[in-house]
Amino acid sequence: MQLRLGLTLALSALSLAGCSSLGISNGSLDYKNTTTVEPLNYPEGTMVRPASPLYPAPIVDAQAIQHAPKFENKRGNRYEVPRPETAQISTSTNETSASNESVGRPQLLTDGNGNPLIKIDGNSATIWQYALATLSSLNIKVDSQSKSGYEATIKIDKQTYILKLNSVGSSNTLALFNADNSFADKEKAAELLSQIYQNWPA
Repeated sequence: MQLRLGLTLALSALSLAGCSSLGISNGSLDYKNTTTVEPLNYPEGTMVRPASPLYPAPIVDAQAIQHAPKFENKRGNRYEVPRPETAQISTSTNETSASNESVGRPQLLTDGNGNPLIKIDGNSATIWQYALATLSSLNIKVDSQSKSGYEATIKIDKQTYILKLNSVGSSNTLALFNADNSFADKEKAAELLSQIYQNWPA
């Protein structure tokens, strides 16, 4: 009686565990050896429409099969889809946001035509906020700002100018323009940009 009970329990455990744990072939890799598609067989006396195969078995080059990904278990006798790899996050959100907002030290430069510029590396939005804060500390009122870019209309000695921040990648240049978008007078631009450079908050 105990022998029968033990045998029944052992068989039940094996059936619950399934054949996959034992690595027994279940025919799931037989598709690799298929070269023809057998026609469908219907029971005798069944009335069916004539059917023709729409998708014949393709002829695959032997080298393509050798280099194809292997969807099989370690023993190579059962079909098995590989598990996805665990994603590894190397940087934290705080570090990423900090790097996006980092701003380098400003540099006073001139372009090829002698027009003064301030070059600043870093996040454009942060640099623009620093530029506006510097104008405020110099008591220069911003009359209006562009909605499409980093441009501010200001007045110096009752004359209207436009301060623009242009970006190329992480490199930014601050320059002073007239109302008609031509470069401002070099002396006026140099005077304002020097004050911005000296009072830069970062």
